[in-house]
Amino acid sequence: MEESKGEVKHILLVKFKDGLSEQQIYEYIKEYANLVNLVPSMKAFRWGKDVSIENMHQGFTHIFESTFESTQGIAEYVSHPDHVVFANKLLPLFEKAIVVDFEPTKVLV
Repeated sequence: MEESKGEVKHILLVKFKDGLSEQQIYEYIKEYANLVNLVPSMKAFRWGKDVSIENMHQGFTHIFESTFESTQGIAEYVSHPDHVVFANKLLPLFEKAIVVDFEPTKVLV
């Protein structure tokens, strides 16, 4: 397999704490999505809710995907003041979370 050029994905899986309404969660997600307008190294943002029928989600309910051009871009994002302020507001709302960064590959046929 060949590594894709100029793209690194930052994946966050989350289970929010009980007591938050869907509307409250959505408002935080809108703030998260706005980081793409504030953090130059963040190129794209997508999110969704678990819809798996395999029941292997281990309680994680929301998935967030951010795209960067490099691992250096992720480092810039993590330390960016707007991300730091947002993360300090969002992290206490998580019952659990996991982060994975990866470089997508392209299957050669």
